[in-house]
Amino acid sequence: MKIIEWFLDRFRLRSTHRGIFDRNIPEGINYFYCLGGIAFTAFLICLFSGLFLSFHYIPSEKEAYLSIIRIHEEVNLGKLMRSVHKWSANVLIVSIILHSIRVFITKSYRPPRELNWIVGVLMFFLVMIEGFTGYLLPWDQKAYWATVVGTNIVGSIPFIGEFLMLLIRGGYEVSGTTLTRFYSFHVLWFPLLMAVLLWAHFHMVKKLGISKPL
Repeated sequence: MKIIEWFLDRFRLRSTHRGIFDRNIPEGINYFYCLGGIAFTAFLICLFSGLFLSFHYIPSEKEAYLSIIRIHEEVNLGKLMRSVHKWSANVLIVSIILHSIRVFITKSYRPPRELNWIVGVLMFFLVMIEGFTGYLLPWDQKAYWATVVGTNIVGSIPFIGEFLMLLIRGGYEVSGTTLTRFYSFHVLWFPLLMAVLLWAHFHMVKKLGISKPL
């Protein structure tokens, strides 16, 4: 089938990898080509700071907010690690947006790199959803009502909106079930999916090389 042939060609599954440090750097590369690396570094910082916070956070309707207070007031370096997690997430969002703009302006999405562009767009939306699910975890009034508004927007999608809203919320109201689901999405499902997409993204960059500047 043509679509399978296209996928195999773009993903370069039939060719062998060169050495990990063996790559061609086109002339004219500048610091704007480092935005993807900055985004990846921010993702790693976010990941490891999140692992630290998961030792002390309790995804419970009664304990979530109190556990945040304990992280701030009782856990050694807890307030610092939560700030690192928050700001690395902000840097990740900003850098991935700038990286996408750079790729678009330099037309690095053109063949044979269009599949890598698609993977990058999927990662962009996944990062946005990660931010949304993480926003609820402090379980305060601001987080609660932001989630109500956000999930209501999802529920307004024609035909499948109600199904998606029930899937996300775990019911018709934002409740402790919603908190548990968001925690599961935030620390398990989405990071695993992000790891797969990152591998695919770096695999294609390695196989196809860095796109030449215009």
